[in-house]
Amino acid sequence: MSIEIYNKPTLMYRVEGFCFFICNAWELLLKAYLIEKKGSDSIYFKDNKNRTISLEQCIKSIFTNNKDPLRINLEHIIELRNICTHFITEEYEQIYVPLFQSCVINYADKIYHFFGEDITSKISANFLTLSIRLDPLTENSIKAKYTPEIADKILSLHARILDETSSINNSHFAIKIEHSLMLTKDKHKADAFIAIVSKSENNVINKDINDAIILKEQKDMHLTHPFTMKQVIVQINNKIEKENIAFHNPVRGNNSFNKSHFQLFLRFYEIKSDNKLCYNYKINERVCYTYSQKVVDFIIGKIKEDPEGIIIKLKEKTKIVSTPGAKEF
Repeated sequence: MSIEIYNKPTLMYRVEGFCFFICNAWELLLKAYLIEKKGSDSIYFKDNKNRTISLEQCIKSIFTNNKDPLRINLEHIIELRNICTHFITEEYEQIYVPLFQSCVINYADKIYHFFGEDITSKISANFLTLSIRLDPLTENSIKAKYTPEIADKILSLHARILDETSSINNSHFAIKIEHSLMLTKDKHKADAFIAIVSKSENNVINKDINDAIILKEQKDMHLTHPFTMKQVIVQINNKIEKENIAFHNPVRGNNSFNKSHFQLFLRFYEIKSDNKLCYNYKINERVCYTYSQKVVDFIIGKIKEDPEGIIIKLKEKTKIVSTPGAKEF
């Protein structure tokens, strides 16, 4: 319900509705887990068996590390839910959507970890992606729309979330990619080239600059490619276990898919060069990569074709393509 409400563009209270229902979903999940592990008495107050504990208490009982990014994410969303019962502004969407997307993915991970339930068997994986507003949140627009007291509240909240996203820097807290753009005359410092070509449709100014590409669709890459390498590996192992795939790890002799296996797929199938599967960006001088759900589906599909021999075959083939004169990956 939280996902359905959030992804309907005509609804006025998407953020509020999402918060109420996602908190309800987490409370039911965590209480079910407590009952499973500690018995039904664990969700009731000791001095009042007619009253169950709150979501906040469930979180503290299960996620005992108060620095856990997942726990901090949930605590922020609970805080917003409480605010939304008294105060509504549409700008909360731009502030919180990176946390919302993480919260959905965290829920899918935990329901599988706790109970072996794959949420994608009931909801297609692409529907777990939240749609977002593309217009930016600016100080001037907030101050023009609200009273000074309310504007200060929204702007301070926005600054706090941005600071935490930067300092925590963990996808369990927020899924967000930021780009900084600048113009430079030194092409060696540039990641892309732009130029003006007059009276020509196909002219090439020099060998480094090709015709412009017209973008017909805007995409938010932290939503289309939300997964780190570690998260992709976790999802692949979850599917191997859930679908009882006879995958064979030739080194350890078990069915665990690991980082070295993922690197084999990256090299042989050139996954990093396919923007439908992989997105790369820079943080300072470091190149980072994130992956789409299609990577998980692609690798699982290849494993199913030869679950017991795929890794050995990929190792042999990558040795061949890595020889001198062969294509570099």
